[in-house]
Order: sequence, then structure tokens, then C-alpha cells
Amino acid sequence: MKPDPQPLTESLYMSYQVLARKWRPASFNEVVGQEHIVRSLAHALDNDRIHHAMLFTGTRGVGKTTIARILAKSLNCETGVSSTPCGKCDACTAVDEGRFIDLIEVDAASRTKVDQTRELLDNVQYAPTRGRYKIYLIDEVHMLSGSSFNALLKTLEEPPEHVKFLLATTDPQKLPITVLSRCLQFNLKHLVPEQISTQLATILKAERIENEPVALDMLARAADGSMRDALSLLDQAIAFGNGKVSEETVRQMLGSIEIRYVHALVEALLASDTNALFEAISDAADRSPDFMSVLNDLLAVLFQLSLARQAPDVVKQRSLDVAWLESTATRASGDELQLLYQIALIGKRDLPLAPDSRSGFEMIMLRMLAFRPVASLEPASPGSTGGQQQALSGKHKATAAGAKTATKATPPPKVAEPDRPYPKQDNNQGKQPAAAAPVQEPATRTEAKSGVDPLCEQWLDTVKSMQLTGMTQQLALHAAPESWDASHIELVIDVTHKAIASDERQKALISAMKAHLGESMKVSIRIDDPVAETPAQRKSRLIAERQQKAEQAIRTDPIVEGLVNTFDATIAGSSIQAVNKSQGAEQK
Repeated sequence: MKPDPQPLTESLYMSYQVLARKWRPASFNEVVGQEHIVRSLAHALDNDRIHHAMLFTGTRGVGKTTIARILAKSLNCETGVSSTPCGKCDACTAVDEGRFIDLIEVDAASRTKVDQTRELLDNVQYAPTRGRYKIYLIDEVHMLSGSSFNALLKTLEEPPEHVKFLLATTDPQKLPITVLSRCLQFNLKHLVPEQISTQLATILKAERIENEPVALDMLARAADGSMRDALSLLDQAIAFGNGKVSEETVRQMLGSIEIRYVHALVEALLASDTNALFEAISDAADRSPDFMSVLNDLLAVLFQLSLARQAPDVVKQRSLDVAWLESTATRASGDELQLLYQIALIGKRDLPLAPDSRSGFEMIMLRMLAFRPVASLEPASPGSTGGQQQALSGKHKATAAGAKTATKATPPPKVAEPDRPYPKQDNNQGKQPAAAAPVQEPATRTEAKSGVDPLCEQWLDTVKSMQLTGMTQQLALHAAPESWDASHIELVIDVTHKAIASDERQKALISAMKAHLGESMKVSIRIDDPVAETPAQRKSRLIAERQQKAEQAIRTDPIVEGLVNTFDATIAGSSIQAVNKSQGAEQK
């Protein structure tokens, strides 16, 4: 008679347990990276202040379901409710093995219908069979339908004393606010690579598996904040390396390359050496890497270089290649490293759209060579940011050189065009300027013709010439001159915009005006109802006038009138938009 193969089959199936299940935390002390959650729950358990409904949120693999199971074990441990369950009694053992009858685990993704939710809630009123509490653990609760949430609301708000609801989700934004208001919410953190690599080292030491710290750091970064993903990758690395976790095998498994190839790329970029750059790319391509992974490694190195340049003490505290970072950081400015990092970051978004990954990666490298930062054209004034620079290349550099030699002069007062409420930037910056016109005396309000205020028009041109930005520009646009002569100008800020008229912004505006009109010019600013029209008010008036003219033109158009009379139609005024016909002329 042949032996029964069943025991052999069972032993084969039970011979190995994956690390993610084998090393699942069994107590709060074993949970990694969620100290804020553990502390809150431990205090609540020890002081008998457990809420009847709790919501655990966070990305995949950070411990939502694990913490919920430990909480269920703490509530039903035969030694009593505490933050330190014994782990040996029948209740603790049953929870660990997933067979505790009073812990009802529900996968909301597979039970989305309202009838299934009502069926689940029909048993809430009955007392627990074995434990102290009947616990409903609903995973991925955001997958429930709207009707299921409505059926759950009343029970979730006032459940029986023996019932606890533990909800877990990766997408809390999809939960109705009515559910969120009934739960005590705990947000689990994204684990940092250092926490993951430390835990991996502890596990491998207990498993007696040879490993290299660099390999564990690579797995921790690849896990992207998820401990479960890290343990799954570790299982794969052990199998790939035949029982060893080495740097070389992990690089092959992840499609990464040695750091020296990334260093070669960075050195070629900083030297603007195209030939060396493509040789480094070819050397890296010979290892058949995943170029997205190479781009991630490049981003990490650029970040480390920025640290070495701006925070050298931080670099020394971390396990980094300090010698290479310090020697290389001196060859690049801070703004150049920031620009390279930004280009690489945007390249990650574009790389999947490239015809193939290598050509997409090479295009990102060429983009880094094409755009290089150039020092700002004007010397930094006292109190300004010395590192403020702008990115220019090619012909823009020549334009900048021409602009630097341009002489400054106060433009003569002139009347702006009626349909141009805001000054436009000069598109001919960098061209050799014409001879500066002599400075004229400020206009006076007695010279006003056809309702045009010369002082306001001169103020509008002055704001344009100063080329202000940000809130300082807004402050100038909401101001109007009350008086203006050769030695003194008095501005009135519209009282309705006094919120932006802080002392700092007023000082910035006065400084810009003196730099433009001359240091001898005395500038006074007060907040009141302006006696004249501010540039912002002028813009609003001109827009309203153009809109009114456009609506009048539509309503009096013979064709439109015929359509209205024939079809008994009405004209929706909100659908009429005024078109500035002089816009093209302004640009010429």
C-alpha cells in the first residue's frame, strides 16, 4: 500500500512563512515608527479610556491592521485590559493566529453592498462569545458604498458597551464627514529609510543571514516608507542572493548601479563636459539599469551635495561619503545644485513618456547642460538676498550683458492710453536704449484735460518704470498721489486695502521710489480715502466701461435684435466678454 501523501503535502506548504507575517509585531513595543500612536493607545488602555470607534489612516504597510489587532488583543487578554497583553493566554494566542471568534475582520473592498453591512450589524446586539469585547475590524473602509455608510452611522455613534469598531483606510478623504466625526482618528506616519533599515538589520541578525548595510539601505529606500514592502523586498533579495543580502545582488535585483557611476555623471555635469557625460551614461547602461532608479540615485547625490554646501555639520552626522561630497560641493554653487535637482525632479515625471528610457535619461542630462544659472545682473543691495540669481543661457547671456550697460534715467511724464490700465513689462530689455530724455517737473492737477488727471497718469508711468513685484507692486497700484512737486511726493493708500500696507511694504515702496526718482526726493505715505483714482481703480473702471460698451453693441446689433424678435429669445449678459482691440497695437 502506498503511503498517504497528505502529511508530506502539508509539511511542504507549511515549511516557510514570509518575513512580513513571521515578524509582524505582536505587542506595542515591537511597532516601528509609530510612537505617537502607541503612546496614545497605551495611555488609553491603562486608564480605561478606550473610545468605541477608532480610525487608523496611512499608506500601505505602515501598521494599521497590525496595531488594530494588538489593540484587540489588549482588550481581550485574560489577564485584564492593559497596554501589555500577556501573549500566552488563549485569547492572545487566538488573535495572533487569526481565529479569535470575537474579532470580526471585514474586508470592505469585497463587502461594499448595503445588504452585507446590515447583515454584519445584525449581530452587534449579541454579547461576545469568548472575549471581553466584540471587535469589528473593517479594513479599507473607504470602499464601502454610500448606503453602507448610512447604515453604519447610527451603530457607529452609539454601539453597545461590549462592541468596539476599528476602521482602517489608506484614503481617508473618501470617508463621509459624518463617519469621521464619530471616530477617534490616528494618522500613521510614513516610515523613514533609517527606521526600516534598522529593523531589517535586526531581523536578519535573528535569522542569521549574512548582509551588508549598504544593501539594507537600498532596500529601505526602495520600500518608499512601507515596512511590509521592505520585508517583501528582503524576502526577494534573500532568494536572489541565495541566502545572502549583498550590495551587488540587491543592485542587480533593483536595477540600480554602483554609486561611483552616479558620481561620474555629477562630475561631468559640473564640468560641462559632454563627452565625459555620455561616457558615464554608456558605462552605466552597460549594467542594464532601470534609468528611473538611476535618476533617483542622482537626486539623492544632488541632495547630499546641497547639504555638504549649506549644512556641512549634517553631512558629518550621517553615514555619507564626506570626502567626495566636500571636494565636489566646492565646484558647484548652491543655486546650480538647486537647478540640477529641479530638472531631475521634473525629468522623473517626463521619463515614462520618452520613446525609451535611455534616450529620455540622456535628454534630461542634456537639459542640465543647456540651462546653467547666471549671477543676477545688478549687484545685491544691502538687505537683499545675495544668492538671488536667474537662469539664462545662449543668446540670453548676451542680452543680459547689454542690459547691464544700460543707463538709468527717470522717464518723462506722459499720458497713458485709456484702455491700458496696467503697465506692461518692456519686451525689449537688453537692447541699446535711446538717449535718455531730460527729467521733467511733475505735472499738476490744474493741467488736467478731458477728465485725465496728469498726476495719476504720471504715477502710473512711474509704477511701470520701477518694475515692482509682489505685494510691493500691489501696494503701489492701490495708491494715488495727493501732491507731487520736484522735492516731495505725498501718496495716499486706499483705506480698503490697508491690510497690505504694512510698515515693511511701505518702506520697500519708499526705497524703490527714491532709487527711481532720486535720493533727495521726500516720500510721504498715509492711509485714507484717495482724492484721486488709483491705478487699480482705473483698471476696474476701464474694464467695466469696455464690458458695458460690448453689451450695448451686442444688444443694438441688427442681427441679434432680429433673432430676439423671431425666437422670443433673451440675451445672457454674463456670456458677453469685451475684447481689447488695441491689444495688438500696444504690443507693436
